[in-house]
Amino acid sequence: MTDASRTDTTSSTGDHRTDDFRTAARATAELVSDYLAELPGRPVWQPMDPAERQSLLELELPEHGADLAELLKVIAERVMPAPMGNGNPRFFGWVNSAPQPAGVLATLAASAMNPSSAGGDHADVHLERAVVRWIAELVGFPHPAGAGLLTSGTSMATIVCLAAARGRAARRIGWDVREQGLSGLPPLVGYVTGETHSCVRKAAELLGLGSRHLRTVATDADGHLDLAALRAAIAEDRAAGRLPFLVVASAGTVGTGAVDPFDPIADLCAEEELWLHVDGAYGAFGALDPVIAHLYAGMDRADSLALDPHKWLGVPVDCGCALVRDPEELRSTFSLVPSYLRDEAAGALGWFSEYGTEQTRPFRSLKVWASIAHRGRAGVAADIARCTELARTLGELVAADPELELVAPVETSIVAFRYRPAGIDEKRLDTVNKELPVAVQLRGRVFVTGALHRGREMLRACLLNAATTEADLRLLLEEVRSAGAELTARRGTE
Repeated sequence: MTDASRTDTTSSTGDHRTDDFRTAARATAELVSDYLAELPGRPVWQPMDPAERQSLLELELPEHGADLAELLKVIAERVMPAPMGNGNPRFFGWVNSAPQPAGVLATLAASAMNPSSAGGDHADVHLERAVVRWIAELVGFPHPAGAGLLTSGTSMATIVCLAAARGRAARRIGWDVREQGLSGLPPLVGYVTGETHSCVRKAAELLGLGSRHLRTVATDADGHLDLAALRAAIAEDRAAGRLPFLVVASAGTVGTGAVDPFDPIADLCAEEELWLHVDGAYGAFGALDPVIAHLYAGMDRADSLALDPHKWLGVPVDCGCALVRDPEELRSTFSLVPSYLRDEAAGALGWFSEYGTEQTRPFRSLKVWASIAHRGRAGVAADIARCTELARTLGELVAADPELELVAPVETSIVAFRYRPAGIDEKRLDTVNKELPVAVQLRGRVFVTGALHRGREMLRACLLNAATTEADLRLLLEEVRSAGAELTARRGTE
């Protein structure tokens, strides 16, 4: 191979440079490898230096371009030293996973190819069909050909699924939403709980359904949808002339990881002819763990399921997935093929852009394929089971600690708990628990976040990293107790 064949010639406003892409790519691989290897020994997260933060905010548009080596130096010195922290095994915040190394490598290759995965006859399109089927197989959801697509995340997947549900409900009463809009249509009503993720409300608002027509029904003490309350709400809305059309159940709430009882909910939806949508963004992959698989019985009866490979599967962000029982519900909702996009090579299934909102779509499937194929089904299942096992262990440690309180049963891999030493009134406890997550984060040894549960402040530890150890769990609780004691003492002197 000649030297010329290994270089790129680039120009920038009159000056010409030759950049050695191969050398820069190798240096990038070394940088990324070192970064991943060093993560466990670094602080999980630290606030950025104010001056450095400001300098990034105020970066000026360069008049002339920089060499690849210069760009890599900036990345190494100014970007990678200030991570979110979610690659670290002691990161227990939100629902953000460490990236699978195979997915990191595949992301580079996909970027180099840079196709639009809307449709046509090229590898990314067919690979997406395959990996969407893989995802459905992993969670045990039925998958006719074409019944799903990759999205930016569950927020977008939820919009896709709820749009299909809206279209079906309207067609059943002789109304074409795509042609006629919503004006004149009886109010469509959906049912959620207080634990339902906010992306469902966003979807309802964006689709013109109105958040006031998304009714919140009661849950039991552990956060599961209450079937009697749901049935009563549906009857009330029908009597008032409204049109019930949707129930949203959760395969792992973001607050406590609770899994709704799918079978009885599916029975009611079948009886009432309602679309059952499952929000499985984080927790649907828990179905792979034999210890908790029974919690997911009936999830396969849903009309749609939204989930995030970029959560528990560790696929590099971004990557969500919408799965539906009937692919024609998606196509009838979104298909619009202008003449310049007609392509016989697309085959009977057509373009992915006929099943969702995006026309130009990134090559997401390669990193999904690599992240799953590198481990296989058995490896993915083992990682999931390890995380739920760690969560149960953490729950036991919390329950045995006199200064801590377990807020809800551990069902998946989220542990909801409170700092609760003796002799402190509820008001001060709530204040301390509200301040605790940031106080723990600033120490840099572990990262945990907080939330509200039944009106009380709590901490929630989400375990998504199979590399986490029991020692990491003990360190988490040590940091919570220590930071909690400092906050309590400070509050006591105010």
